[in-house]
Amino acid sequence: MIRNDLRNIAIIAHVDHGKTTLLDQMLKQAHVFRDNQQVAVRVMDSGDLERERGITILAKNTSLTYNGVKINVVDTPGHADFGGEVERSMKMVDGVLLLVDAAEGPMPQTRFVLEKALALNHKVIIVINKIDKPDARLGEVEDEVLELLMDLDATDEQLDSPIVYCSGRAGTASMSPDTPGTDLTPLFDTILSHIDPPEGDENGNLQLLVSSIDYNDYVGRIGIGRVDRGVVRVNEDTVIRNYHDESTNYHSKIVTIYQFDGLNRVPVETATVGDIVCFSGVENITIGDTVTSPLDPTPLPFIKIGEPTIEMTFSVNNSPFAGKEGKFVTSRQLRARLYKELLRDVSLRVRDGQTTDEFLVAGRGEMHLSILIETMRREGYEMSVSAPRVLYEEVDGVKMEPTEKVIIDVPEAAVGSVMEKMGARHAELITMGLRGSRTRIEYVIPTRCFFGYRSEFMTDTRGEGILNSVFDGYKPFKSGVSAMRLTGSLVASEDGESTSYGCFNAQDRGPLFIGYQTPVYEGMIVGENPKQGDIAVNVCKKKHLTAIRSTGADEALILTPPIKMSLEEAIEYIAPDELIEVTPKNIRLRKSILNTELRLKTQARMQKMEE
Repeated sequence: MIRNDLRNIAIIAHVDHGKTTLLDQMLKQAHVFRDNQQVAVRVMDSGDLERERGITILAKNTSLTYNGVKINVVDTPGHADFGGEVERSMKMVDGVLLLVDAAEGPMPQTRFVLEKALALNHKVIIVINKIDKPDARLGEVEDEVLELLMDLDATDEQLDSPIVYCSGRAGTASMSPDTPGTDLTPLFDTILSHIDPPEGDENGNLQLLVSSIDYNDYVGRIGIGRVDRGVVRVNEDTVIRNYHDESTNYHSKIVTIYQFDGLNRVPVETATVGDIVCFSGVENITIGDTVTSPLDPTPLPFIKIGEPTIEMTFSVNNSPFAGKEGKFVTSRQLRARLYKELLRDVSLRVRDGQTTDEFLVAGRGEMHLSILIETMRREGYEMSVSAPRVLYEEVDGVKMEPTEKVIIDVPEAAVGSVMEKMGARHAELITMGLRGSRTRIEYVIPTRCFFGYRSEFMTDTRGEGILNSVFDGYKPFKSGVSAMRLTGSLVASEDGESTSYGCFNAQDRGPLFIGYQTPVYEGMIVGENPKQGDIAVNVCKKKHLTAIRSTGADEALILTPPIKMSLEEAIEYIAPDELIEVTPKNIRLRKSILNTELRLKTQARMQKMEE
């Protein structure tokens, strides 16, 4: 059976190359919305964090109809840390739209997502987007994409992929770089002509591979996947199997089935080969499971998702301010929430720590874990998190460490400082070349040496630099200590509320992270020491009153504005012996050992052991 009335595609690209914006225009021009309907910009980015940051975090499904053909579209994330979302979405589709920025060209994540699509032998439509940018390089970018296809051993058919020139913001597409389009008709026509319709045996026994999971408080877990063979029906008896786990083998019944219609889910009684559906009723369904017929319970193979590369310790908040701002503060609540996240996020790993109050959470990158932390704090959770550490592997007795491929695009004036800093971090220079007035440099760097560089990079390039990274695989461990953080911390020496007098005296030691009238506790990090080593400061100190009264006795104290760190900046900043206290209202930095005397004794003992 060939479903000529259906196409299944995914939109893949590097971060910020315009996937979600283009999809907005596709939905509008396919009349998914009413003419007078108020529609948010980037309508597919429905999460609060997605809207605030302008990035896609979770893959989303939608559909539109063009010339009587239903086109199911999966909008995937572009950031490298959410690569797991892209990998599993590929199993639901028959072809991809590869978006490439007309000025930036192929970037690290472009290579990653294209490699996954080619491995599944998907048809590719190359979409050169943002052609209306003043610095667009259409001819050069076209050549760079073809070079990338050749590098990835694409077949002759994939090398001959059609190229569409688009402006996602304007909603136009053209088959020629010289002829501006008027709407997205050329793109829709190319999808129908180039992407193969779904094909399969509708009379065979059911096979439905679950590629994504949603959760609803009323119906529990909702499986999302594509019918590969047969027909799925409401209230039909099924057997759940897993290709990689033979212990998964149980009977269940599907209660409801939904198909995507625009941004809505529409209930249906049956779905057949090629349809992408949501279904509920199977209590323990998870990503990678296959819903099969009892007559032939054969599971489908599922793509192997890349393993996590970094790990952080999440623990119960034990600071003096614990429980004052959060709604969920116990280890039981923290554990339940982290294990619930595993139902949605296939790239995450969670295991219990050495004590009952701590949990080891591993992910694909700093942003991957910071999004989880930010989501939890907005839900009312309170916790402490450690500095990230890389996960090593051992291959044939050799210690291997994760590495990142880093592409840096900077003004010529900043090249020297960038190369100096990357050299100090054991980065290996791969290529370097001019792009107009800017320089593009490509490095491979151990992940552990890359921690903390992003904020430093923005300072060095005065905010004009562009830095992108993608996981590059495991390589033999590089010996030698990385110059990751050359500064120490200013640590509060007593509990209380900071005063303007105390802050004024402390700011001579280094920049502060807090202002006056801020509650502090002993062991809380209140600023940065420009030199190595920690300094205990008393920001709660009050000015002693005297009997002297003169015009110069109470001169105005001028305080430097404090540095306010975001969650990502805090994760990059903290040292191994420090923690981040995360609550719904505040992000505080602190020492693992709060008591000053006890902390100094522990540091002295550690130094003796190292000697």
